Amino acid sequence: MTKSVIIALGGNALSPKEEAGTIYQQFAHTRESLAAIMHFVELGYNICLTHGNGPQVGDELYRMELTHNTIPPLPLGVCVAETQGSIGYMVQQSLQNELKEKEIDREVVTLITQTIVDKDDPSISNPTKYIGRRYNKETAEKLAKQFNWKIKEQEPGTWRQVVPSPMPQFIEHGRSIQTLVDNSTIVIASGGGGIPTFWNNNKLEGINAVIDKDLSAALLGRVIKSNELWIITDLDQAYLNFGKHDQEPILNITSEIAKKYFDEGHFKAGSMGPKIQAALYFLKHHGEKAVITSISGIDGAIAGENGTTIIK
Repeated sequence: MTKSVIIALGGNALSPKEEAGTIYQQFAHTRESLAAIMHFVELGYNICLTHGNGPQVGDELYRMELTHNTIPPLPLGVCVAETQGSIGYMVQQSLQNELKEKEIDREVVTLITQTIVDKDDPSISNPTKYIGRRYNKETAEKLAKQFNWKIKEQEPGTWRQVVPSPMPQFIEHGRSIQTLVDNSTIVIASGGGGIPTFWNNNKLEGINAVIDKDLSAALLGRVIKSNELWIITDLDQAYLNFGKHDQEPILNITSEIAKKYFDEGHFKAGSMGPKIQAALYFLKHHGEKAVITSISGIDGAIAGENGTTIIK
């Protein structure tokens, strides 16, 4: 039986923080990323890809800030949908070209995916997820009044917009994604965690929020009964005591040990914490193995020499 894998690419993998993020730069990074993803193709995996979109949504918000006097602004959920399409296009085209070059007959499709959340999720009334550009307090307060934002100080003197980040409850179109993946189509789905939506009297409605893409990937992995979850981030692996003089890389652990380290506070919220949470959720259900590594670390992680591998 063919193994299946869900691979969650970080948004910064396609648009690193230190770059302007032009479309040409993003295409170049996409091609670099997918050269590593081809390892899974060559090993014969059925594949579902998902991706972050933080830098790209930030750019969309800034465009609206600059042009709102002439073009009506869009809701945040629509920005997530737009970036699902644009990033999906880059990944789909780049991967299809790579497959063509290697004479591998597999199709790649992008599916614009809605993720169901609870409209009464605690984060709705207490938003904490930072998005968009950084401002001083005076500018942030002016923009908050103008665009009805909620803002918070992220670091001393640095203010940003904050939005809810509700827990994903259900992935729409899961059966369609599973059918495609099981038939060897490479599917790009649930980009940016999915478009946040909720049921209101049997009608889907969007909500101004963002969903953690790793938690959403773990849920999607459960839905399509994937064997493995790979979370691709900036670091080669997770660490104990990260950033301290005694930091220690984690290579192979069980989910029980990972939970112990998580409870001890080794993994920060907003960075490695949600990735470990996602891995634990995935392994609790159908998953067999979760791996956290970087693009350059995929090769070594497949060989068991790099990355953080968590098993049941």
